[in-house]
Amino acid sequence: MLLSMTGYGEARCQSDQLTLAVELRALNNRYLKVSLRAPDPYHLLEAEFEKAIRRVVKRGTIQVHLRCEPKATADDFRINPVALASYIQQVREASKQLGLPDQGQSLLGQVLMLPGVVPEAGSRTHQLHDDWQIIEKVLGQALEQLQGMRKEEGKAMAQELLNLRDHIGKHLDVIRKLIPQVVTTFRDRLHERVKTLLSELDVKIDRNDLIREVSIYAERSDIAEEVVRLATHLAHFQEIMKEDESPGRKLEFLTQEMSRETNTIGSKASDVEISKQVVEIKGTLEKIRELIQNVE
Repeated sequence: MLLSMTGYGEARCQSDQLTLAVELRALNNRYLKVSLRAPDPYHLLEAEFEKAIRRVVKRGTIQVHLRCEPKATADDFRINPVALASYIQQVREASKQLGLPDQGQSLLGQVLMLPGVVPEAGSRTHQLHDDWQIIEKVLGQALEQLQGMRKEEGKAMAQELLNLRDHIGKHLDVIRKLIPQVVTTFRDRLHERVKTLLSELDVKIDRNDLIREVSIYAERSDIAEEVVRLATHLAHFQEIMKEDESPGRKLEFLTQEMSRETNTIGSKASDVEISKQVVEIKGTLEKIRELIQNVE
């Protein structure tokens, strides 16, 4: 089954601890790469995100956008009484030493602004493990949606790839039928040239020499082996597409092999009709190559 490397998935959740949303965008890449955009301290979970995504996705760039808002509790808004008492005592003592008339009462309102009296809504780093259990479930839902889109696109690509494969097969059948004609055409053309040359120069040529030249050409232009290999590759191409594991790399390699066999056929045959078929096959292989760049 083919999977597209592009797609989109999202999921949202509200719990007693968090309000969060996960968005996934999948793009083409030869290897798996996970990129996380998240607020502090959730960017520290990038390794966990990659581990969870790698269980589902084999290739591609996965852009993850995590929006996460912890719900405030009473514990998030507390005064540090030790720091507050220390600052007040220090302000009063300093006011006495300076002889301030109100003993520093006017300054007490500023004490709350001093470092450590009212701690910032603190880092949730120590709660990341608990938060991850919730985030992982939402990530799983987003991955399901992403996979659904990738499967749908993969079905369309699979059908197109099979159509292109069949198109190559039709041109290959034409080439197969033309193979006997290649040597015959060369023999007749060589015979006519020799006859013309002999009539002009009034010389004779040994019939065995003519047969030998035709035999040498026939051996050099024999494309039967390449045609068989290309047909085998076409059959293997369809088998690979049925694999459960990501077949993208195998299809890339097989397409390169088919291009190599096609080029050899074109260079060895030296026949106009076969060259036309080779051009058609090359164009179709290029379309296949572009398509499988998007196959996992």
